[in-house]
Amino acid sequence: MKNIFVIIVLTLTIRTIHAQSIINASDIMIAIKNGDNIRYSNATIKGVLDFTYMKETLPNLSKRNRWWNNGGSNTITKEIKNEIYFINCTFTDDVLAYIPHEDSGYTFVANFKNNVTFKNCFFRKKALFKYSEFNKKVEYSLSKFYNDTTFKYAKFNDESNFKGTYFDKYITFKYANFKKYISFEDSIFDETVSFKYAKFNKGVSFNNVKFKEDLNLKYTVVKGPFDIKNMEVTFNIDAKYTEINGKSFNKYHTK
Repeated sequence: MKNIFVIIVLTLTIRTIHAQSIINASDIMIAIKNGDNIRYSNATIKGVLDFTYMKETLPNLSKRNRWWNNGGSNTITKEIKNEIYFINCTFTDDVLAYIPHEDSGYTFVANFKNNVTFKNCFFRKKALFKYSEFNKKVEYSLSKFYNDTTFKYAKFNDESNFKGTYFDKYITFKYANFKKYISFEDSIFDETVSFKYAKFNKGVSFNNVKFKEDLNLKYTVVKGPFDIKNMEVTFNIDAKYTEINGKSFNKYHTK
């Protein structure tokens, strides 16, 4: 019995340590650079997690080659080939796949070549994925965003899941392109959300979603299932020029 009790105590201790593990974002960035797949659960991530590696890249960029001098692009793209997997994690600082650097005029963007998972995670600061391209499966289900967040111009080339997400601030998916079916089922948007010009090529679910302010669907195009059962919008829906399987939003909604 005594041995069994010791085993139980040790097991509980190990679980407690694991649940309270603190990981430096800089260590994760080193691991990504070394080609390692990233897998963390029940961890707190401290420090800015910069998928663009801006600080490392910026000193190597020639000032004479700036886009406004030679007519070229000012976007510097980082290709992340590693699998990214976070579950039940808290990010205390910014998570950045997009950085507009005003002093240099360059914009830094990260694309993701492998699966990306942020399931049941807490983003306490910024979570910026503007212009990012996700080539494989994307999972943000049950995650909570408490600060500035953007997926503007993001491309989702495979399955993506935002079920049960919570957005505390204004969020935009403007110009986002979803090539496969995407679900926001059971999500909550505390402030205005924009899907203006977004494209849903294989359908979308807003089943049981609560939009506590405005919903902007202007110029949005949906092909495939359009599930808005039990969807709630507190204020206004802007559906001007919205196209749902070739029909206007109002005609589709009232059919």
